[in-house]
Amino acid sequence: MGVCRGKGVESGLAMVLVLMAGATRAQQGAPDAGAGMDAQALVRRGVAHRLEAEKSRRPMEYLLHRVDERRDTTKAIIETRDGDVARLVAEGGKPLSAEADRAELDRLENLEAHPELQEHRKRGEQKDEERIERLMAMLPDAFVFRMEGVEPCAAGRCYRLSFAPNAKWQPPDMESRLFRGMAGEVWISQAAERLVRLDARFIADVDFGFGILGKLNQGGTVSLEQTEVGGGDWELTGLTLHVTGRALVKSLSFQVREETSHYVPVTPGMGYGTAIEMLKKFRMDAGGER
Repeated sequence: MGVCRGKGVESGLAMVLVLMAGATRAQQGAPDAGAGMDAQALVRRGVAHRLEAEKSRRPMEYLLHRVDERRDTTKAIIETRDGDVARLVAEGGKPLSAEADRAELDRLENLEAHPELQEHRKRGEQKDEERIERLMAMLPDAFVFRMEGVEPCAAGRCYRLSFAPNAKWQPPDMESRLFRGMAGEVWISQAAERLVRLDARFIADVDFGFGILGKLNQGGTVSLEQTEVGGGDWELTGLTLHVTGRALVKSLSFQVREETSHYVPVTPGMGYGTAIEMLKKFRMDAGGER
């Protein structure tokens, strides 16, 4: 959700944004709670639960609100067997003008008339999913996790763990080098043993291709939030990203806040043409509600 596609630095960063996720900020808990729990094993179970849940996850319709350095947009998104389909429905917190809305409807009609465009999108989404699963499987080995306690959280009660790079672990590829420069804290639901929250920071510069292809700068931060939206489905509902770096000779700056909401399950197996017809009828009022 809401993850950009790209190459090199950008794609590596995109992968980490969907690896872990969380709920609202936890409050201070007893420091000795959770004592005796094997933190690495807990993370392994959390990763396994996430990957297993993907097999039975229901497709959804939802809203994505994104604010970055250039724009403030809201999109309605429907997940289909042919990939996600989106319609821009608001800018700056306000419904689109008649002219902008007409342009968006024209874009959807063009997409409906050219299925090869949607097929291209679907192939990209599938590649992202494969890379995410591959990187997810590395997490328990890439970091050393330490149990810090048990605290109240939006998912009820959560284990709070700190993490830092595992000096003995060697990244197998360029994308996974990202993990060597990150540390922070992660929250895992006691009841569901799902990764619930991530607050991470870049504790060192991360070079790609010996620094020739690019670099992410020390000091950047990533915060992710996830919520159980019903029926046992967990979704990424919040992301805050403040990261700078360089790709080849181009400076990069990711200053992003994304929030998703209004999740509604849709019919499994729905095609993208049906989703387009649903999105054509989508309306938002002046208050930003459907």
